[in-house]
Amino acid sequence: MTTFPGSPRVLKGALVSIDPMSPIPNVIVFQYNPDTLTRTLKPRVASGDGARAEAQRLTGPPEETIKVDVEIDAADQLEASDPITTALGIHPQLAALEMINYPKSNVVIANTALLASGVIEVIPPDAPLTLFIWGAQRILPVRVTDCSITEEAYDPLLNPIRAKVGLGLKVLSYNDFSITNPGYYVFLAHQVLKETMSVINLASDLTTVMGSNVRLG
Repeated sequence: MTTFPGSPRVLKGALVSIDPMSPIPNVIVFQYNPDTLTRTLKPRVASGDGARAEAQRLTGPPEETIKVDVEIDAADQLEASDPITTALGIHPQLAALEMINYPKSNVVIANTALLASGVIEVIPPDAPLTLFIWGAQRILPVRVTDCSITEEAYDPLLNPIRAKVGLGLKVLSYNDFSITNPGYYVFLAHQVLKETMSVINLASDLTTVMGSNVRLG
């Protein structure tokens, strides 16, 4: 990272996990922004051998997946003798990422007690709402589909001090939420913003093709 005083301040990507049962969200800010981010979009179209008119019908927004590699390094904190990093390495950062995939232990204990008392069916707990934030134009509700952790270095206590985390994310759309879930509106706002940017691109392309005197509307 350059120390040139005129360098722009770079925003950090993040994952934010919001549990309705907890007043404090789990905020995981990327220490270093990944160099690349792979997005795959698969259109949702009518399936089966229906009428010809059905072939072009969209049943919802595309199924989108994101692949990203996140690096975590304790070198700066260890150099500054940060007491938490000195004692635990990057265990806390890794735990924060991993806990997105875990049900809360108090819920597990409560459900176990219900089963032991004779309750026939226990409803699995809802996962917290997880948001992938990559700048102001990309705030998406997601579900972590896979998380691979490669620990690359350790301190003398075998605490990991450097790791690379490969994250697979499935973007959740309004098709995946009830209308009362905040994730429904987060994705809807994202789509409206994307539609706005596509209109900006349309105006730019028309100007390029037809000349600067073109008037839209």
